[in-house]
Amino acid sequence: MEALVYEKPKCLKKDGAFTFCPGCGHGVVLRIIAELIDEYKLQENTIAISSVGCSIFLEKFFDLDVAGASHGRSPCVATGIKRSLPDKFIFTYQGDGDAATIGFNETIHTACRGEKITTICINNTTFGMTGGQASATTLVGQVTKTTPKGRKAELTGYPLHAAEIVANCDGAAYVARVAICSPKHIREAKKAIRKAFEMQIKGLGYSFVEVLAACPTNWGLSPVESMNLIKDNIEKVHHIGVFKDITSGEEK
Repeated sequence: MEALVYEKPKCLKKDGAFTFCPGCGHGVVLRIIAELIDEYKLQENTIAISSVGCSIFLEKFFDLDVAGASHGRSPCVATGIKRSLPDKFIFTYQGDGDAATIGFNETIHTACRGEKITTICINNTTFGMTGGQASATTLVGQVTKTTPKGRKAELTGYPLHAAEIVANCDGAAYVARVAICSPKHIREAKKAIRKAFEMQIKGLGYSFVEVLAACPTNWGLSPVESMNLIKDNIEKVHHIGVFKDITSGEEK
């Protein structure tokens, strides 16, 4: 007798197969988001905001209302929609090149205003879709298309730590950084995204979850090597943890 052990979330389109590169972390995170939308019965009440980058295809995967934004401007679009339709559940899905580089100004001011929306930022330390250029979160010494000899701090500075900065904004209710490089990490990532969703559901303020994820294509590594890179290198620079949680007083 067969037992059901896996079922596609209802808010994902039946014919909307993910089109990401092998080993990319986006599919894992989108699956987590979809599971939580189903669990909280938010499908009919959710508007997702996509931006330029790998998140641009959200409407192909989700059976949800999706609004597009210019590069880095998802928090602005999300703010307008949330203020116009305050009963809607609004989340932005962005990359580090989007939320922590080109659009970091928008991210910070959204957090300072305490907009009651949720941002999921996928940090793979590069501009993924546009070819693997360096972003604000790129590690010192990391080779990218625009740092072929490795990022040099004296030329382009040190990595920007988005979660820590957002946590210092008074309007931020929950801020965390997680990773998806092992089953344990994935469980912790879902726990953090769940908490971020609950902050919005309760109307407590802005929530921001940064997810360390692999980009094997632009890193020039296999999927397994990419997972090891996150654990052995990236986590040592972009530390995992909860940086702000106004419901528990847990801050770093």
